[in-house]
Amino acid sequence: MNQLYQKLQTTDWLPTSKKEALDRGWDELDVIFFTGDAYVDHPSFGAAVIGRILEAEGLRIAIVPQPNWQDDLRDFKKLGKPRLYFAVTSGNMDSMVNHYTANKRKRSNDAYTPGGQQNKRPDYAATVYCNILKKLYPDTPVILGGIEGSLRRVTHYDYWQNKLKPSILKEAKADLLFYGMGEKSILDFTRLVKRGVDPTTITNLPQTVFMTEQDQAYATNKKWNSLELYSHEECLSDKKKFAKNFMHIEEESNKSEANKIVQKIGKQEVVVNPPWPPLEEKEIDRYYDLPFTRLPHPRYKNKETIPAYEMIRHSINIHRGCFGGCTFCTISAHQGKFIASRSEKSILKELEQVTQMPDFKGYISDLGGPSANMYKMKGIHEEICRKCKRPSCIFPEVCKNLDVNHKPMLDLYRKVRQHPKVKKAFIGSGIRYDMILHETKDKAVNKTNMTYLREVVKHHVSGRLKVAPEHTSDDVLKIMRKPSFKLFYKLNKAFNAINKEEGLNQQLIPYFISSHPGCGNSDMANLAAETKQLDFRLEQVQDFTPTPMTLATVIYYTGYHPYTMEKVYTAKSKKEKLSQRKFFFWYKREYQQQIRHELLKLGRKDLLKKILN
Repeated sequence: MNQLYQKLQTTDWLPTSKKEALDRGWDELDVIFFTGDAYVDHPSFGAAVIGRILEAEGLRIAIVPQPNWQDDLRDFKKLGKPRLYFAVTSGNMDSMVNHYTANKRKRSNDAYTPGGQQNKRPDYAATVYCNILKKLYPDTPVILGGIEGSLRRVTHYDYWQNKLKPSILKEAKADLLFYGMGEKSILDFTRLVKRGVDPTTITNLPQTVFMTEQDQAYATNKKWNSLELYSHEECLSDKKKFAKNFMHIEEESNKSEANKIVQKIGKQEVVVNPPWPPLEEKEIDRYYDLPFTRLPHPRYKNKETIPAYEMIRHSINIHRGCFGGCTFCTISAHQGKFIASRSEKSILKELEQVTQMPDFKGYISDLGGPSANMYKMKGIHEEICRKCKRPSCIFPEVCKNLDVNHKPMLDLYRKVRQHPKVKKAFIGSGIRYDMILHETKDKAVNKTNMTYLREVVKHHVSGRLKVAPEHTSDDVLKIMRKPSFKLFYKLNKAFNAINKEEGLNQQLIPYFISSHPGCGNSDMANLAAETKQLDFRLEQVQDFTPTPMTLATVIYYTGYHPYTMEKVYTAKSKKEKLSQRKFFFWYKREYQQQIRHELLKLGRKDLLKKILN
């Protein structure tokens, strides 16, 4: 590790202490960030990105990583009061998902901490940090961003406390919440505050959330239409109203021209301003072209490695956003449905930086995004997209207006492969095979897409191609907004044919979820039977975890599908969840007697023969 730091000085990172600030000649700071993650100066870490963006504005920025909230709060005091404001994020991951398994057991490690140490951030970290800062510095603005705040912007279900909670602003007491990818909003906010505008009056920025008294006037964009949700109190007393709220929230999150959302809570109201349009190529390039060292701060030089950093140190993110609309996923709620792609020039510039790293051995660990194969994809006629409110562009079928041509990715992958220092560039992000296999009216596009699949299997897989059918039951897949499992058979056939023709021995590794809303034990038994027939012994599996702001979580809590108001069964108890999960491991002797008993109880001797004989 030490060799990585030889040509760098501590001043190449944003300061994390008073001494580091003084080493830069700074006796005052403009903005101080508090984050629940270790400080890694890499474009995959949100605090580093926002810090670098504000640094490029000529501001004096510091980052306090993983402050101790259990002692005399010296970490919150050591840099004093900033000239402009404090900024808070719980980190790259929701602190509750970070801390607990689907069965609410405490996890043994934290990937964003040196050595995976688990006790370096509190539960509900964003709220805890904001409350401490507000108590210590009541007159200094505190702003909140990151995924933990973003997904809790209005009334939401909290799985860990098993109850509805109000907007995080109510408990965190932050002055303003920046939801989603907040670069543009925080830049505009900072420029206004820098000019002397009172932060509490900045209520008209896109992609921000604030609380106000119900009768109080506030500045807003007159072009924004207002959509009022059921109040927090109405949601508490009526689960159907909470479910209906979610439908509106999801639609507005996925619209190009969204409404402003208002929700009453007591005598106050939460106001969610509409999101920005997707970033233009030059905008997203500018953020990724900032002078990241791509390394953990030197304070970790002699400590154990940071697991999350080890995973992404030689990876390159080529786009953001996802139009898949999966009901258990928070990506579109946070990053948006529309894809913002970097230019080839910017990506290849970062590639060159990665190849110059002293520890680079020729392998790019991932060249992708939330879904690897959405780079450069958008509507053929974008005016149609501006009027659309579908949560998914590819379910129940691929939209006819979606350009699914994989050629831009093929061109990029080939250029990456041509770099003399690159031995192999892996596509580690998940691939949406429904877009690859989708047959458009353009035969040239269809041919290109199958060439993409071949080249991924031939050049960009480390022996295993990971895909996510998620289930085998079409009824469950429909609730998930995923394609029929018949399409997986088609993929498997094409994958095996490519392996044979290219003389390869790659494996197809499918991901599956148990206990998802709509899934019963019979569905899981069918999953076991079908995957056994395909000769899979499942490894990549997980139990559904309800997280704020997903459709699946709303169904889990309310028992109703927000779009149809039909009742939907969900396994909730630990016993029900484990009963479903055991079907993944039908081949393990310790589960076979339980599976036999369950199938006999269900009257499914037909499945019993398929699974255990």
